[in-house]
Amino acid sequence: MDIIGLMPSFGGFLYTAAAFVVALSVIVAVHEYGHYIVGRWSGIHAEVFSLGFGPVLFSRRDRHGTLWQVAALPLGGYVKFLGDADAASGKDAAAVDALDVRERRRSMHGAPLWARAATVAAGPAFNFVLSFLVFAGVLLFRGVASDPLTVSQIDPLPYEVQQLQPGDEVLSIAGKPTPALSGLDGYISALPVEQTLPYEVRRGGDVRDVEAPHPYPPLISTVAPGSAAMDAGLAPGDVILAVDGDPIFAFSQLRDKVEASDGGTLVLRVWRPGPEGDVIEDATLAPRRVDLPTETGGFETRWLIGITGGLFFDPAAETPGIGTALGYGVSQTWFIVKSSLSGMYHMAAGAISSCNLRGPLGIAETSGAAASQGVASFIWFIAVLSTAVGLLNLFPIPVLDGGHLVFHAYEAISGRPPSDQALKVLMGVGLALLAGLMAFALSNDLLCP
Repeated sequence: MDIIGLMPSFGGFLYTAAAFVVALSVIVAVHEYGHYIVGRWSGIHAEVFSLGFGPVLFSRRDRHGTLWQVAALPLGGYVKFLGDADAASGKDAAAVDALDVRERRRSMHGAPLWARAATVAAGPAFNFVLSFLVFAGVLLFRGVASDPLTVSQIDPLPYEVQQLQPGDEVLSIAGKPTPALSGLDGYISALPVEQTLPYEVRRGGDVRDVEAPHPYPPLISTVAPGSAAMDAGLAPGDVILAVDGDPIFAFSQLRDKVEASDGGTLVLRVWRPGPEGDVIEDATLAPRRVDLPTETGGFETRWLIGITGGLFFDPAAETPGIGTALGYGVSQTWFIVKSSLSGMYHMAAGAISSCNLRGPLGIAETSGAAASQGVASFIWFIAVLSTAVGLLNLFPIPVLDGGHLVFHAYEAISGRPPSDQALKVLMGVGLALLAGLMAFALSNDLLCP
């Protein structure tokens, strides 16, 4: 066996596994901390806060009497409250009956309904809070482009762009006055597709005519984790010079080539800047069918290679207000929730492929791919996954938080909780449903393209 030859693959596996464990650990820690802290505020005592399952690697008891521990299997976590029989908050009836009135109030099953419901709901809520805070923080760090369209920094390109300089205010392109930034995409899509276009710019108080590339050249801004482009080795900063031998000068031409391929193999001529000189090489890939959410709540199926483009220069930006950033965070989180629910509905209806549902192997692969693109991409992925975990936990399946909330709703309406025997049966059904869902998702990881 060629052990040396296996080392790169083994190293890639370790990197992917490590990224997955880090992402999952952050999300689980935030989720369980939501349960813990709201439970403590509500007067419910947490006996154990565990990150991971199985043999305990490290533990410490705090002044509140909670045992904090890290276990050997980093595939989840739990908070065990007083009166719980297990990590799923099943009731230990004998233990609860043995508690006095004061201690029973401190248990999960003896606390008032409002305290139990708030404690259960806090886990998913903290996942959503993590997501929108990350999205808001990214916007604050990155800033938002400000009117008028002004060049801040020019990206490396295989074209002559020296005539355009940082600080130039772009007044018109190809004789068409530039609009407000909110209408820039439609404006650029109507421009002629040529390697260079005439620009009118204001520089230091003077108006000048210069030549520069198409504002949306086939320059890669981002590469989607697990996409055909990532598998082919494409990276942000690459410029596509030609597709199947045909020169292209605008990102729209690349998009048209991909959509017209019908999944057939494409050969891309790629220019890549590097510290030791520019490189030109070919990349061969096949677009993949992807189901994309639409603004109306439905889905459209398109051929994609998994890249996005944009301006070849960074526009001047400003730091948004806190309200704008938080609003952006909420809208991004809500978009993920809405798209996920719509996707599940359309999968159930047979409108889109069930392969859109991925399991732990698919998530782990995406974790590693996101981490390989840098810290910013990995943090964004954690925020997206945190929203998905929060949403999943709200499903009305016994053993999940949503199932417990259904039990609490029943108690609020009927005036009494479900019987212990009914809870045991329902928890068993919930475990079976969850196991079936995980098995289906895992089969997608193994069988879907």
